[in-house]
Amino acid sequence: MYAEILIEYPTKKIDKYFTYIIPSDLQGKVKKGMKVKIPFGTKIINGFVMNVMDSYECEYELKEIIQIVDEELLLNEELMNLGMYLQEKTLCPLISAYQTMLPSSLKIKDNDTNYKYFKSYIILNKSKEEINEYLNTYKKENKQTILLKELLDKDKLLKKDYSDAVINALVKKELIKVIKEQEYRINKENNYNLVKHELNEEQNNAFNTIKNTNNFEVYLLEGITGSGKTEVYLNLINEVIKNGKEAIMLVPEITLTAQIVNRFYDWFGSKVAILHSALSSGEKYDEYLKIIRGEVSVVVGTRSAIFAPFNNLGIVIIDEEHSDSFKQDNMPRYNAIDIAKERCKYYNIPLVLGSATPTLETRARAIKGVYKHLFLTKRVGSSNLPTVKIVDMMEEVKKGNFIFSDELVNKMKEVINNDEQVILLLNRRGYSTTVNCSYCGYTYKCPNCDITLTYHKSTDNLRCHYCGYTIKKSNTCPNCHEQSLTYLGLGTEKVETELQKILPEAKIIRMDQDTTSKKGAHEKIIESFKNKEYNILLGTQMISKGLDFPYVTLVGIINADTSLNVPDFRGNERTFALLYQASGRAGRSGLKSNVLIQTYNPDNQVLNFVKDNDFNSFYKYEMDIRRMLKYPPYYYLVGLKIISSDYNLVLENATKIGNYLKSEVEEETIVLGPTTASIFRINNNYHFQIVIKYRFDNKLMEILKYLDSIYINDNKVNLEIDIDPLHI
Repeated sequence: MYAEILIEYPTKKIDKYFTYIIPSDLQGKVKKGMKVKIPFGTKIINGFVMNVMDSYECEYELKEIIQIVDEELLLNEELMNLGMYLQEKTLCPLISAYQTMLPSSLKIKDNDTNYKYFKSYIILNKSKEEINEYLNTYKKENKQTILLKELLDKDKLLKKDYSDAVINALVKKELIKVIKEQEYRINKENNYNLVKHELNEEQNNAFNTIKNTNNFEVYLLEGITGSGKTEVYLNLINEVIKNGKEAIMLVPEITLTAQIVNRFYDWFGSKVAILHSALSSGEKYDEYLKIIRGEVSVVVGTRSAIFAPFNNLGIVIIDEEHSDSFKQDNMPRYNAIDIAKERCKYYNIPLVLGSATPTLETRARAIKGVYKHLFLTKRVGSSNLPTVKIVDMMEEVKKGNFIFSDELVNKMKEVINNDEQVILLLNRRGYSTTVNCSYCGYTYKCPNCDITLTYHKSTDNLRCHYCGYTIKKSNTCPNCHEQSLTYLGLGTEKVETELQKILPEAKIIRMDQDTTSKKGAHEKIIESFKNKEYNILLGTQMISKGLDFPYVTLVGIINADTSLNVPDFRGNERTFALLYQASGRAGRSGLKSNVLIQTYNPDNQVLNFVKDNDFNSFYKYEMDIRRMLKYPPYYYLVGLKIISSDYNLVLENATKIGNYLKSEVEEETIVLGPTTASIFRINNNYHFQIVIKYRFDNKLMEILKYLDSIYINDNKVNLEIDIDPLHI
């Protein structure tokens, strides 16, 4: 017998199958979708079994498969086909498509680490009658007899809880033995502890509409913040499980996973597996194993959890569907929503997209009837939407207030005095954005990238957030050697420092990438704030959505303009979503609440739509702009990046690609560029970009495949193709 193997190297040059002989001892064991060890050239590597064949005609001598890496873990037929879809959709090597489906501990790399986790137990080696007979004969009470008596009451005991000397003595007497059992690192109660809340009329309507779906359908569940979307999700998943099927629930951030997972554990106990990047390799292995073994019915996780290896899916739910984090930035550049659609089509089941601020593309499809549109317009219980006010910082600057307005400071004091809580949002981390010299004008920049270095006060260093380059800050300018360095811009560290000066009695906790880099840090911060150990939670956009703190009655948004000034056609949409979601953290328990948006552009239309909680008007306003400028949802986009360390070479190739595209695409298709990318140099590589806008172009995919094939073998110029990019 023979097998066609896809090898572990993710390069397009060798993106094909290689045929191997299945040795006699592995025949009947090697299956499609399995990971095997094979000889390749002079190396021993891993690969995926793509096909198993009875016969194969070949002119040259074939090598044999060496061994199966793990018989238990294999990709099913649906996921194998999904990998091919992913290759076609993103133009990635097929092995990259399969790699992205697997947790790090199971990727097709040459890794012999055994991620199985075992615990050692003591059990009786003789019958209970024989042990009792021994105890009656040996009547002296000691540690050995105490241990034997405990084992008579229990089937097994943890070895680590007892002395090695006692255990060894009893093993020698053949009264007990030590065994090892594989266990999971994340263990929850086995009970199915359903804590059901009564659904209101709107929730019930959404629940029944989706529950009664018997085919593939995409639903947009558009519900204002605090309207109880999660409760609808839980009830839907409960129905799916009752019918013997499985469910996947995606959330955009690890921070959201912590709170939502606890809700799911409360409902479904040990039927839940979690998958996200903050888990250790061993934890990911265990959770994946639970799914493969059919021990769980629900997976909750971030983007890659969409590939959970279920065999009988009943529903997929994507919460906060507007989030950019559902699109992967590197190869393969997939969007989890596209993958969810494919999986739901395969199983003929509903896909639910939930958001208070859906993307314009999603909402447009719902309005046109491509998706079914469901609404939750009221907050659950006694909670009401907060009062939102815009604060003009131009007036505050005249009073010497550069970070906090008088009104925000007064409101924070009032809230803290009332034993309530504050969330402050700043969409930036670090201490200062830039450090420059007021004497000669020198600015600290990354030597590898076209970007200024960010100052971090806690480590007293300057860091590039693109390539990681870091240097210690000097007290003098490296150019003119004067002591005249100034700190421009605003980061969470600086806000925290200034806040402590203004409110010395306040207990402040900061949540950004720097404070949440350690395992479990997200959960600790969220839990401690929820338990009212802190008055103020200060953070970046990770705190803006999905979190539920009943005592938060004030949300302050500092530098609301930041994301409006980004040169990206989605800038308005992202700003509205961020500020609207952040505002929604306030007033979730019936307490009167306020949101203060600090801005230097108080007349900005987008900010005023946030103030009025008016997503409908924002949608119409932004759709008019998109129509005029020919952006999604009116046109599709493709982004091409041409990258090289040689400036002349990258310019020459970018020009060639641009000219070729303009000559080959259909008449209505628009090709913009080449132009320099927004950040022209990263890690000493120059970036040019081309943007394609099209409505219908039957030739485009073949053109892109042709360009991709040309640059497969080019070691000096790299071509990256991003279909449906979120950023250009």
